[in-house]
Amino acid sequence: MAINPENYGDRAVRVEIGFLEGLRSRFPDNDLILKALGDLYTCTGAHQKGLEIDERLVILCPDEPAVWYNLGCSYAIMDRKDDAFKALFHAIKLGYADDGSMRSDKDLESIRRDPRFKKLLKEAASGGESSYQLLS
Repeated sequence: MAINPENYGDRAVRVEIGFLEGLRSRFPDNDLILKALGDLYTCTGAHQKGLEIDERLVILCPDEPAVWYNLGCSYAIMDRKDDAFKALFHAIKLGYADDGSMRSDKDLESIRRDPRFKKLLKEAASGGESSYQLLS
């Protein structure tokens, strides 16, 4: 479930981030804590922190398509286009197939005009069955 900080006051968001950071210090590899914290960081504009969480999550949860999708979104936000496409194509390879979300996700705005984005949508719509190869 995505966290929408607009539903909370600034103080509540700071408290939630502080709480999750405290839990993370005790349980640094707990993927549920990291997912919630990464989502909050990204939603509140702490993009570098969100990216660091996402990079950790793909190590902890390498077979989860949504983790790779979120990493791709973080890379796109940080204008790291090549890395974004690598992560997003990998998410599709693992089973991520929600091309509708890709079309509307604001996090992917920086890569929408790139020709690879159409290939990405096609790949997602086909369930990852085309022959598109990841960049090395």
